[in-house]
Parts: sequence; C-alpha cells; structure tokens
Amino acid sequence: MERFVKTIVNWIGTPTSLIIHSLFFVGIFALRFVGVSAGDILLLLTTIVSLEAIYLSIFIQITVNQHTQEIMEVKASVEEVSESVEEVQESVEEVQETVEEVQETVEDEQKENVTK
Repeated sequence: MERFVKTIVNWIGTPTSLIIHSLFFVGIFALRFVGVSAGDILLLLTTIVSLEAIYLSIFIQITVNQHTQEIMEVKASVEEVSESVEEVQESVEEVQETVEEVQETVEDEQKENVTK
C-alpha cells in the first residue's frame, strides 16, 4: 500500500499528470456538447475537484511525514558522527599530551647528556 501511495505521489507532480488532468477537465466541459446540462456538469466537476483536493492534501501530508522521518534519521546519524568526532578529538588530545611528555623527557635527557 505504501509503495502504491509513493507511486501516486511521485506521478502527481509530473508533466503527464498535468496533461491528463487538463484533458480530463476539457472532457468534463465537453459533456455539454453531448447534451449534459450545465448544472450536472458543474455538480460533477465540483464533486471531483473537492475529492481530488482532499486526496492531494493527504498526499502532501504523507510526503511531509516521510520527509520528517528522513530528517530525524539524518539528525540521529549526524549526532552519532558528532559523538565519534568528539571521541576522536579526545584521543588526539591524549596522544598530543603524550607526545609533549615524551618530547619533554627527550629534552631533559639531552640536557643531562650535554652537561655530562
């Protein structure tokens, strides 16, 4: 069902959808030429347009919900990456401190060797 809805949502925004809708509305008004009364045409047209508006609003909400879910998933991924970066940064700082300690020890050793 979800796949079907995604297909419809994707199709609605296409040029093909625009052409089909345009032809459909021209066809509805063309019913006047085959003897359908203007009142019946307008009743049919307003009913169809109202139903389509309801379905379009549902499709829009579905799309908003899907995008919100995707954004939440991306946000969670960004938070995980951010935590990993912080951990790596802490490790780099620890290594840097160790390197500085080793460097001080080497300098101290060199000073002792020079004074001997």
